[in-house]
Amino acid sequence: MGVIWRGGRFPLEEFNAKAEGCLNGLIGIELIEAGDDWIRGRMPVDERTRQPFGILHGGASVVLAETLASQGAFATLDPETHASVGMEINANHVRPVADGWVYGHARAEAIGRTTQVWTIRITNEAGKLVCLSRCTIAIVPQRKG
Repeated sequence: MGVIWRGGRFPLEEFNAKAEGCLNGLIGIELIEAGDDWIRGRMPVDERTRQPFGILHGGASVVLAETLASQGAFATLDPETHASVGMEINANHVRPVADGWVYGHARAEAIGRTTQVWTIRITNEAGKLVCLSRCTIAIVPQRKG
């Protein structure tokens, strides 16, 4: 697919700084690396992201997946004219995690004019699959004002 990022590189530091007051920042999501057509982030498994039974909440995995997909999609666009928003997401939760970190690896599968499709693999610290997700992103005109 080649390099998909507007300007040639994914702006990790900029996206992490903007997350501080948002949901992804509040639950500890960090973007940690990017390649030509993928990004990788991590999320702690702690009191913010566990369900009452002591394991990673499936909804937290979905937040990580959609964060990676929507921010990945946004980094392909002209931010003056377009934005990216989640349109549909599914997630298969395949392994519980009680503590530590989970890592999400998001790759663009299709980049169109009005939609993008991303696959997100979430793994535990041992590299074992925790959640497999696919997210469709809508590309919309940027709201001014």
